[in-house]
Amino acid sequence: MRERMLNYLAAIDQLLKDSPEGTDWEEEIKKHLVQIGFFMHERLIHLIVTVLFAILTVAAIFFAVASPSIGMLILIVAFMCLLIPYIRHYYLLENGVQAMYKQYDAMLAKKENR
Repeated sequence: MRERMLNYLAAIDQLLKDSPEGTDWEEEIKKHLVQIGFFMHERLIHLIVTVLFAILTVAAIFFAVASPSIGMLILIVAFMCLLIPYIRHYYLLENGVQAMYKQYDAMLAKKENR
């Protein structure tokens, strides 16, 4: 997903920078809105999963403080090993969708300036 988003953002940036004469901005905007919808859905799913793992991690830490054991330490490490990549991925999705909003605004401006 990371590679797909970064490639798509780069392709739209290139289109905005060097748009061929006669670009149908109405059609490009429609396609862009579909992609925004896909990435927003992905962002929502990852937000839910990230929050779930954050809650589980905090709960495991509280339980480990109340009743320390090696098993709880292993569980906390496992949750952290999953939580950190989820946070990084969600960060990419959130910032990518925000960048897509800016691209959408630039596309609208290009359409209006035609």
